[in-house]
Amino acid sequence: MVQKMKKFITLLLASALVLTCAGCGSKGGDTTSESGAADVKSEGVMTYDEYVAAPLDSEVVIETYVQDKQSWWDNKATLYTQDKDGAYFVYNVTCSEEDYKKLTPGTKIKVTGYKAEWSGEVEIAEGASFEIEDGNYVAAAEDVTSLLNSDDLINHQNKFVSFKGMTVEAAGQDDDGNDVAFLYNWDGSGQDGDDLYFNVSLDGNTYTFTVESYLRDKTTDVYAAVKGLNIGDKIDMEGFLYWYEGVNPHITSVTAAK
Repeated sequence: MVQKMKKFITLLLASALVLTCAGCGSKGGDTTSESGAADVKSEGVMTYDEYVAAPLDSEVVIETYVQDKQSWWDNKATLYTQDKDGAYFVYNVTCSEEDYKKLTPGTKIKVTGYKAEWSGEVEIAEGASFEIEDGNYVAAAEDVTSLLNSDDLINHQNKFVSFKGMTVEAAGQDDDGNDVAFLYNWDGSGQDGDDLYFNVSLDGNTYTFTVESYLRDKTTDVYAAVKGLNIGDKIDMEGFLYWYEGVNPHITSVTAAK
């Protein structure tokens, strides 16, 4: 599926500013542990269920934990975040480069912004603000393989997840008409360094997964792993359960199926 047009705009404005450092602000707050112990929300902060129930375009205030960072440019950061109850994709939150470097995996942040939706992907929209709080939580990958063809899958949107024992299918054809295991961009129009799109199947259903080049660029292991795939390979994967007109995970790890 085609990526967001807003990502294309970002490419035009700042393709050279993709960073992979760790960073953002500083404030006190509640603590949690990697065990997933219950969060105690600050006054005025929504639980995950309250966030889900909030209407689109309404103001939301959440406390969550950075799991990974997609990009930074022009004092805006895009973040994958999660707490013990669910996950939140935070798009282009206002963030200095200095603060961006502080957002290491597990960092707790309080985000104030507006809930939005883009082609099925629910997110906190551009222009939100945040503060760093005390606390740390890194989510383990949740195996959602069995949910792939179910209505329940969307309830895990944006979480760090895993997929097991899936089969690589043809993603398209090369200039000579031969089937290939991946494409640069959704339609094959790109080049090395662009997003990688590849198809995987399970129980007769085929799904399109993506290596988002802002999240994992061409120097990373997962980018190389997808370029090395062959049709018919059995693979396990981890990544974030992004949505675009249906499930379109942003993959961070690909290994041979165990």
